[in-house]
Amino acid sequence: MIKTAWVFPGQGSQAPGMGVDLLDLPSAKVKFKQAEEILGWSVLDICQGESDQLSQTLYTQPALYVVESILADLLMEQGERPNLLAGHSLGEYVALYTARVFNFEAGLRLVQHRAKLMDSATEGMMVALIGFKRPELEEKIQQIQDVVIANDNSPAQVVISGRPTA
Repeated sequence: MIKTAWVFPGQGSQAPGMGVDLLDLPSAKVKFKQAEEILGWSVLDICQGESDQLSQTLYTQPALYVVESILADLLMEQGERPNLLAGHSLGEYVALYTARVFNFEAGLRLVQHRAKLMDSATEGMMVALIGFKRPELEEKIQQIQDVVIANDNSPAQVVISGRPTA
């Protein structure tokens, strides 16, 4: 028996223009409108915009949640059913929505609150590192004040965070 898993990505997977190809679908229009009423701004405007707002946590997280939720709904409408659901970081919220742990609105409000908290947390920066030698990285980080491993995603990929001056 073949099993299907849906894995939803987190922040960093956003791309300008995401979601625009969904505009002709009635169910997507409803979700985009509902999101705009909750957020007070248009996900589509942010995704289509010329500014860098899509790369700002405050906008990135809700935009990803909305677009990924719409895509999951479309697959479900077509009769697709996953055996397993998972999400990486922000993607966990889409997995929980898809599993019907909470409805779209509740999930979006959680994500919006999360984005606001993360946006206000610090003036720090984050960067994902791939293909490094772990012992050398750990040694280097110990030498730099205010830099830490924030996410240990896999043996070959971590996210470090710290102050821009570090």
